[in-house]
Amino acid sequence: MKQVVQSVASGDLRVVDVPRPVPSAAEVLVVTRRTLLSTGTERAVRKLASANLIQKAKARPDLVQQVIRKARTDGLKTTLQSVRARLDEDMPLGYSGVGIVAALGEAVAGLQIGQRVATGSAGHAEFQLVPAHLAVPVPDGVPDADAAFATVAAIALHGLRQAEVGPGSKVAIIGLGLVGQLTARLALASGCDVLGVDIQPAAADRLNAVGGIGLVEDSATTATVLAHTHGRGADAVLLTAATASSGPVRRATELARDRARVVVVGDVGLELERTPFYEKELELRFARSYGPGRYDPTYEEWGVDYPIGYVRWTEGRNMEAFLDLVAGGRVKVGDLVTHTFPVEQAEDAYHSIEQDGTALAVQLVYQADRNAAAEHLEVTPKRTGGQRPGFRNSPGVGLIGAGTYARATLLPAMTAAGYTQRVAVASHSGLSALHIAEHHGFTRAVSSADALLAEPDVDLVIVATRHDSHAELARRALEAGLHVYCEKPLALNINDLVTVEKTWSSGDTHLFVGFNRRWSRPVALVRKHMVGAPGPLVLTYRVNAGELPKAHWYKDRRQGGRLLGEVCHFIDTCAAVVGAEIVEVMTQGAGRDEALLEDDLVVSLRFADGSVAAITYATGGHASTSKERLEILGRGRSAIIDDFRRTVLDGREVRDAGQDKGHAEALRVFGRIIAGEVDGVAATESALATTASTLAAAESMLTGHPIAPQTMR
Repeated sequence: MKQVVQSVASGDLRVVDVPRPVPSAAEVLVVTRRTLLSTGTERAVRKLASANLIQKAKARPDLVQQVIRKARTDGLKTTLQSVRARLDEDMPLGYSGVGIVAALGEAVAGLQIGQRVATGSAGHAEFQLVPAHLAVPVPDGVPDADAAFATVAAIALHGLRQAEVGPGSKVAIIGLGLVGQLTARLALASGCDVLGVDIQPAAADRLNAVGGIGLVEDSATTATVLAHTHGRGADAVLLTAATASSGPVRRATELARDRARVVVVGDVGLELERTPFYEKELELRFARSYGPGRYDPTYEEWGVDYPIGYVRWTEGRNMEAFLDLVAGGRVKVGDLVTHTFPVEQAEDAYHSIEQDGTALAVQLVYQADRNAAAEHLEVTPKRTGGQRPGFRNSPGVGLIGAGTYARATLLPAMTAAGYTQRVAVASHSGLSALHIAEHHGFTRAVSSADALLAEPDVDLVIVATRHDSHAELARRALEAGLHVYCEKPLALNINDLVTVEKTWSSGDTHLFVGFNRRWSRPVALVRKHMVGAPGPLVLTYRVNAGELPKAHWYKDRRQGGRLLGEVCHFIDTCAAVVGAEIVEVMTQGAGRDEALLEDDLVVSLRFADGSVAAITYATGGHASTSKERLEILGRGRSAIIDDFRRTVLDGREVRDAGQDKGHAEALRVFGRIIAGEVDGVAATESALATTASTLAAAESMLTGHPIAPQTMR
């Protein structure tokens, strides 16, 4: 299928062929008919992406600070890999359209295949993946060209709701672009008197033509507004302009009445002066996109609606309200469409909003065949998988998951380890799979695990998806007779772990889990240093993990939190150093969150040989402190691993070539296992034991008692 994308690094826009996506449980697959370009938003996105790195840094100083913090904790090399991975990708464009439902996720209710829907948060593509609550049925009689406005109109409608205006209210709008025009028409339909201000006469004329009062900004504008509001000023001023200037917000204070509301809808500068706001006691509000539910994964990703008795107007219900107004003839938008282009000419469409002063609502038109697009796509790689020679009998690799970790860490490690036979890569949307295939030597891009597992040339499946899918994908790949390299954690509950273990033990293929630290040079040095002398060890593992954004997917309870998803690494590293079975686990959290989503915790491990370990996992440390520090005492010896960059044995520092967390070596070892050069049973059993111990740590967190891990063999 065709999709419009833009390079994050350069801003180059292109129309690419990508595999047809497959909806998840709470998504709808839509065959697109029309999409609308949002002139303000998409022009701003294009401008930022086309900027150089210095300009990008100036525009997003918050991201620069994130990079600096990451460099302090993870090191410069790792940070650069992550930054390059994020820049080296294509981003989809577009978020407002209309089409026909082609497939429904199993948790979607209230829609039918073949139904026409307006779509939100979905890109310019022949097939769209749409969150269930943002696929809104279109009433009969509403043309596709009008229905394609629904999501952009929801932005305008939410801004109007934030203003809390009603019939007879005097509403001023600064900025009469597309969102401003829609805001004006919705306000007029609500019985408001509307005055709009813009620097373009044509924009003012559009508002005059539909019953509002359009004003061209000049020295007499304030007096005109006062005259039309009986000398009082506007009850509400909505800022729908898109400019870095703070002029609109300063202008709003002159047009507003005493104790009016000023609502920021567009992306405007906000260098405020206190006195005008103080003297009129103005209320400044912000409208967040389409309305309640926006940026909430519970609503958008999980498909959980807000009860209407508590939240009357969600983003989906705002779209629905707009469509009903159009269907009833109370709002007309067809005249706002100034240009239409077939999707193949998307570059011309974007050129029009950047260069043509008459462009307002620009739409792309699609002629997609519901049955024509495939879930897989043959790719001619722009780059090979790497220059190093592959190891003997290098297996055909299928990669499931195409996120930042795969791009920044796994793929370089695959190259270093010699995995040259790269067959297929799968991602949920298909777009990231295409990008990795083109840039990392895979010959096919697919949009589902089913399609990848059916590829005849795949011998080895690498699972790098989100945590809740690991056990299921590993089991299915093993059942298909394929080798599996699964990123940690292998499973999030004991039943799934037992199922994976039984599937592996009943087959003749190999299972390997990405507990990479046990394969690093520092751990190998420490194990060699400690071997030979009798007695237990005492390990202290301190992790300065750092805080995650509230919207990070680790905060999703379905993913197991940081205990199951990350602390498992440190449990495994302790087990690798000790070399004995973990017989008891005790976990305590700070008690500030639900148990399995705790960010600050301590895990105590007791081993069969009498060794003990304490893992302190904290998020509040200073960024200058190294991320990981492991101290080992016992057998008359001592060792320190400091962030896998520096190793100290009995007080003597061992020189090393740089940070090594074992990613490439883990893949090398698995390659030798697949080739039959090394017995892989011990590696698999250690990974199963670590996973069982991590699940015991989670149980201990829930119960408050020490737990003995379940024996897997």
